[in-house]
Amino acid sequence: MKHLLNFGPLRTLSVLLTAAVVLSACAETRFVMATAKKLGKTTEQKSTYKVGKPYQVKGVWYYPAEDWTYDRTGIASWYGPNFHGKPTANGEIFNQWEVSAAHKTLPLPSIVRVTNLGNGRSLVVRINDRGPFKPGRIIDMSKQAAQLLGFEGQGTAQVRVQVLTQQSLNLAQRAQPPRQQLSQADSPIKVNVSSISSQPVVSQSLPPVVSNQPLPAEIPQEIKNPIGQQPVLLTRMYVQAGAFGNRANAERVKSALSSVGNIVVSSIPVNGRNLYRVRVGPVSSVMEVDRLLSDVINAGFAGARTIIETGQGVK
Repeated sequence: MKHLLNFGPLRTLSVLLTAAVVLSACAETRFVMATAKKLGKTTEQKSTYKVGKPYQVKGVWYYPAEDWTYDRTGIASWYGPNFHGKPTANGEIFNQWEVSAAHKTLPLPSIVRVTNLGNGRSLVVRINDRGPFKPGRIIDMSKQAAQLLGFEGQGTAQVRVQVLTQQSLNLAQRAQPPRQQLSQADSPIKVNVSSISSQPVVSQSLPPVVSNQPLPAEIPQEIKNPIGQQPVLLTRMYVQAGAFGNRANAERVKSALSSVGNIVVSSIPVNGRNLYRVRVGPVSSVMEVDRLLSDVINAGFAGARTIIETGQGVK
């Protein structure tokens, strides 16, 4: 009995330590599972697939379209408290603690991969809202998405946005209601405010998909493994005033913007012809590129946008 009394406290301590380790492991497992569930939670809501008609915000027209080859770089921002609990553009309820994003023109919903060029983190996310409408921004992430990409603290990040074609088509095939074609009569009248306008690159797009089936309640396969890591590359930021098929037009724009900053005209082959890009830069900070973009827009080039290139020549 004496020996039992002496070893009893040691046994109790051992049991308590073992229990603590088990509980800690269980807590960590629960945290990982909860995070994984949160990443795909927005898909539990029934939403509709839509492209949408052209719309105007702050005097700028936006033209939603099915662009299954979309691949661009630019500045990402994030939104949260002011929109938490409010409806998104495709009828879902925005939750800043779930992973989602807003885009000005891609179909709702679409699935894209967003890569933070500053740290290499990438995230696969559903676009279910419209925005952002600040000049120079190409995508608005939810607060949770910004945290996962590592830029919540600074507010913005240099990113690459790539549409995931097949995954987006899979969502479109299960969506409701059917996408309605935009008639010519519904198109807004475009006013030519300049004799020299930017000439967009025409890309081939896949045929539209229309279905009456509702979106599934379970997490789609395309976003079950949403987080990745890419190599970190050096970046260069520019403001692009436009891209022109005629070099003389590009040179006239360069002359018109001579007081803004360092203007560069460069050619790039696109679909068997050369386009001449007029760019200001490069610059190193988001604050500086925002200032230059504002100057170029105020000089009469409303279609100007921020461009980020990396060592691999991402456009």
